Amino acid sequence: MSYVKIWVHLVFATKNREYHLPIELGHAIHEHIISNCIKKEIFLQAIGGSVDHVHCLISLGKDQAIAQVVQSIKGESSFWINKNHILSYKFSWQDDYFAVSVSESLVGIVMKYIKNQEEHHRFRSFPEEAAEFISKYGFKLIHDE
Repeated sequence: MSYVKIWVHLVFATKNREYHLPIELGHAIHEHIISNCIKKEIFLQAIGGSVDHVHCLISLGKDQAIAQVVQSIKGESSFWINKNHILSYKFSWQDDYFAVSVSESLVGIVMKYIKNQEEHHRFRSFPEEAAEFISKYGFKLIHDE
């Protein structure tokens, strides 16, 4: 039997970071993502977000790759939003995402951070948060031509 615990903090945004996810809609989408993760055996420990993005804390299974999991979460949720006419226009997530590993010793702190997103974003925007992630984790920002 294999034992695997690889924690990943995943962040993805709405297309063009547009404010598509008011609180009540965001909660419904989060609940749907939780349900989808259960069906697809994606271990989602925490989910939260704001009007233009979502944070997830997941643990990858032994046969899961981050790209596969992200595609499953983003693809299925945007399909569900559009199929059920949750919005009056076609919805999509931005192609890009952040994914960073999380030490077991920091899981509780990351969970609290994710659960507190609504309050957190009263004081700072997602672009400010994204810039901090890029700096903190040493990501190189590559601009498309």
